[in-house]
Amino acid sequence: MTESQNIEWKQSWHDDYLKWICGFANAIGGLIYIGKDDKGKVLGLKDFHYLLDSIPNKIRNSMGIICDINLIEENSLKYIEIKVNPYSVPVSLRGRYYYRTGSTKMELTGIELNEFLLKKAGKTWDDVIEEGASLRDIDDTSLEQYIADSQEKGRLPKTSGLTTLQILEKLRLLENSKLKRAALILFGKDPSRFFPNLLVKIGRFGRDSSDLKFQEVIEGNLVYLLSEVQIQLNYKFLTRPVEFVGMHRIEKGEYPLAALREMLLNALVHRTYMGAAIQLRVYDDRLTIWNEGALPYGLDVASLKIEHNSRPRNPKIADACFKSGYIDAWGRGTLRIISACTEADLPEPEIIEKDGGVQVTLFKPDGGQVGGQVGGQVGGQVDNLTARQREVFELIVSNPTISRRELAEKLSINESAVQKHTDALKKKEYIEREGETTGHWKIIYTK
Repeated sequence: MTESQNIEWKQSWHDDYLKWICGFANAIGGLIYIGKDDKGKVLGLKDFHYLLDSIPNKIRNSMGIICDINLIEENSLKYIEIKVNPYSVPVSLRGRYYYRTGSTKMELTGIELNEFLLKKAGKTWDDVIEEGASLRDIDDTSLEQYIADSQEKGRLPKTSGLTTLQILEKLRLLENSKLKRAALILFGKDPSRFFPNLLVKIGRFGRDSSDLKFQEVIEGNLVYLLSEVQIQLNYKFLTRPVEFVGMHRIEKGEYPLAALREMLLNALVHRTYMGAAIQLRVYDDRLTIWNEGALPYGLDVASLKIEHNSRPRNPKIADACFKSGYIDAWGRGTLRIISACTEADLPEPEIIEKDGGVQVTLFKPDGGQVGGQVGGQVGGQVDNLTARQREVFELIVSNPTISRRELAEKLSINESAVQKHTDALKKKEYIEREGETTGHWKIIYTK
């Protein structure tokens, strides 16, 4: 027998070990042995009579719970076993809450404490009524888009002829005609009024995080974010390599669309909504997405790379996304990301726990050298261009939304000269222009 999730060995008793008992009671229960060293060897206790009387009283008086205290003898040496049962109600020690996770004891505070207390009450964060909200806070356009998206899968009950109230009731997003938090996350007109970090930050970097080139902050409900983030990525942050098949030019994504979509969905569905915003970083050689929210107990990073059960942090949001066909209910999101990268001949994605959340990273092949250079790294890699054309191209690559006026200011030339250089770049099929006043540049160079 070794120390584990539910076993602790202590050489002697200290009142600080009440924290371990509290942590076991709030988790899955456990055993604490007093009179053993950290390898499980029995050392024995001289004051076992005193401890048999005092420990139960200290547990009861400080936490209001009862534990089994047993005296065990081995090789004429006596030690004490404290058996802690799991409790369905939250247990505190002098107003503080502790939880046993893995082989460590942690104090619950802030968001973690809030989620823990809700769980003990049989609730999750997204299942709570938002008292200050009403049907006027629901965006009908987002709800209509959600219903349209659901048609292909056929999982959503028929909604034709139903009112907004009736549709939300079918989705179990109401309680006594009041909106639950999940309803606002999914379809809110201005969900940031209730939850300030309901947004996605996207940054375009060079080789590392110290080299920020430009950024966007996208704010809105889940249905809007799912669409808009992908649009912004495609048109502002990613170049799209081109390959020729006969006389037809075929655009391919830098990263597989299926992987990007699953990464975004995982972050939106499983994030802690009272925590930090989702952060998406695009580098020269990789793309990362991070959301706050640790993995649930019993699930680790290695589990995400093999078949595993679905255990959503926000089950109401997850259920609605399942009905729309956005996700499935089998915990296959991370497997789809890995599979999509394998099919696209990209390196295996990296999935890690970081800064209280989960980060997924996609890599370009060969460290980003295949498929063109971006983010100020084009330099001497670009051939067939004059020095000035190369400067214009680098500025456009680093910021696809840059205007001709801004290019003229940065290069200290007039706009007609910029027009001449951009026309040359378009003729050589390095760039294309989509839209005019509010348009953007599309990078098509692939050498």
